[in-house]
Amino acid sequence: MQPDDVVARARGCVGAPFRAQGRSVEHGLDCVGLALIAFGIEGQRPRYALRGGEVSAVMAMIADAGLVAVAVGGAAAGDLMLHRAGAQHLHLTIATGDGYVHACGRIGRVVEVRGEAPWVVVGRWRSPEKSSPGGGGGSLQD
Repeated sequence: MQPDDVVARARGCVGAPFRAQGRSVEHGLDCVGLALIAFGIEGQRPRYALRGGEVSAVMAMIADAGLVAVAVGGAAAGDLMLHRAGAQHLHLTIATGDGYVHACGRIGRVVEVRGEAPWVVVGRWRSPEKSSPGGGGGSLQD
């Protein structure tokens, strides 16, 4: 999937209600549900725990979905970002090029925010079509 398609699909979810383990725009999304829709990954119901979860388990889930790891650094439009949003809280966002889309539990819906996300980035992935030559040899930090 091309980066513009990922961003358009993520933006299409803006306004959807937040719901833990949510998988549909109509009934609600969490950050994993948003990522599944944005990257067009259907039929997967990954088991995960972003609160208290282990970074390595979330990274494995993302790799299993077919996304390719790239070096942690500045986000490009269409990248999936894994953040450490708190001591025991991981969070996924979709980079838009000038901001990010995420499922915000505090606001209660999916939102688009301009600028960089305020959380520490621990991993970054993209669709295989957008990956740089050499594939997924990026450095991921824990």
